[in-house]
Amino acid sequence: MDGTLLDSMPIWSTVEIDYLSSLGITPHPDLNKTLRALSGLETARYFQSEYGLRKTTQQIETERNAMLEDYYFNKAPLKEGVVPVLERLRARGVRMCVVTATDRPLAEPALRRCGIMGYFERIFTCGEEGLSKSNPEIFIRAAGFLGTDIGNTLVVEDALFAMKTAKKAGFPVAAVYDLSFEDRTDEIKALADFYFITMDEMLDFL
Repeated sequence: MDGTLLDSMPIWSTVEIDYLSSLGITPHPDLNKTLRALSGLETARYFQSEYGLRKTTQQIETERNAMLEDYYFNKAPLKEGVVPVLERLRARGVRMCVVTATDRPLAEPALRRCGIMGYFERIFTCGEEGLSKSNPEIFIRAAGFLGTDIGNTLVVEDALFAMKTAKKAGFPVAAVYDLSFEDRTDEIKALADFYFITMDEMLDFL
């Protein structure tokens, strides 16, 4: 969702830093790099172990999500060209679902506000599944729900670590460019089956 459907990755470059800072904690300089592949629950556990937070994982996730509510409820924009791509896929009878590391109370309002919730049959969140995108099982569960073979189920991603997970499990991968992963562009191009700078490029391809 983030970085593919929604142009929302910039908020994630600051929210974890802001959260720790609000608690009087100075984050490590490489915090964002460390957290790239972690789910919300894994991030909360990391904060407990690395920074000694004496809060439950639920408290940490709730407090962090509260800092994101206004953005997801009112501001997070669609990536340009998303709706025509979804329309083309739906017209061709392609079944679609969302797999996201963002918790449902943030993800659903954003997708509804942007008018694209109806394109997807289900949202799988890392928090509810108890899995991060470093574990292929979350993609396998999504394919199982759709009733499609892994080899015929396209995973559309912007995050390199998630692409690696999907590819190792046998999924074809379409990479969508996002500025937050610009430093990994060459590696992403080498890994992905398809690479699109914009959703308009994906539409042309379809």
